[in-house]
Amino acid sequence: MSWAWGAIVFWLLAWAANHFVAKRWPRARWARFFVPALFGITLLILWEGIVRGLEVSPVILPAPSMIAVRFAEATGVLWEDFAQTILKGALSGYLIGCGAAVLVAVLIDRSPFLQRGLLPVGNFVAALPIVGIAPILVMWFGFDWHSKAAVVVVMVFFPVLVNMVAGLKATDHLQRDLMATYSASYLQSLVKLRLPAAMPFLFNGLKIATTLALIGAIVAEFFGSPTRGMGFRISTAVGQLDMPLVWSEIAVAALAGTGFYGLVALIEKAVTFWHPSQRAGGH
Repeated sequence: MSWAWGAIVFWLLAWAANHFVAKRWPRARWARFFVPALFGITLLILWEGIVRGLEVSPVILPAPSMIAVRFAEATGVLWEDFAQTILKGALSGYLIGCGAAVLVAVLIDRSPFLQRGLLPVGNFVAALPIVGIAPILVMWFGFDWHSKAAVVVVMVFFPVLVNMVAGLKATDHLQRDLMATYSASYLQSLVKLRLPAAMPFLFNGLKIATTLALIGAIVAEFFGSPTRGMGFRISTAVGQLDMPLVWSEIAVAALAGTGFYGLVALIEKAVTFWHPSQRAGGH
């Protein structure tokens, strides 16, 4: 129990330190990194202390130190799974699905028929559970990464489509009338006015899709996969009661998702630097 009490005391001290820093230097750049870093370290130490102090079985919940050791031992396997699931399945499906969504959104904006016919169908398909469509797509596209990419395409397509369609409608009548006064064609109006106005909406959809892409690729591997991949490894490791390896795969997925989201957020900041939300974030 000494481990548990020590972890709790450390957690209370770290909580007080975080509260002091956040209150004393609310706008300092270093504090934005220090506070979440200390909070994460505190959670890991609290986790370690409780697991060791209560002597929790590794099958139920392994300690972070045990997960770190297993992570170091299985770096080759983890990289192979990362390349199979994230780089091949999730990333390729993300790029295809988001690119197709942008193109279809422009077509919908141009055609009232598609707007009335495709969007309701899209809402229906978006509501389909992944556990229902993943086995079908695995049977269609095979057990390799192609079927996982297909699942990701289905998952990311409609959230990005809905956001992009809304973004293309974000301009007001005065702006569109001004472009008409200049005798601008639809393409000129699209490129110079409507697409820039749609960028904040588009990036909202892209950031949502980053999470959906990872979830779709990993879950799809539970329904058929070659002898590699994060979903495959998690399911087999659970059967072998190798829970530290399961948590190592989860850590890789969390790090990949965070990095993926952060990359999209950086691109958003560079593209939409003119938007009020980005200017407000810079103060």
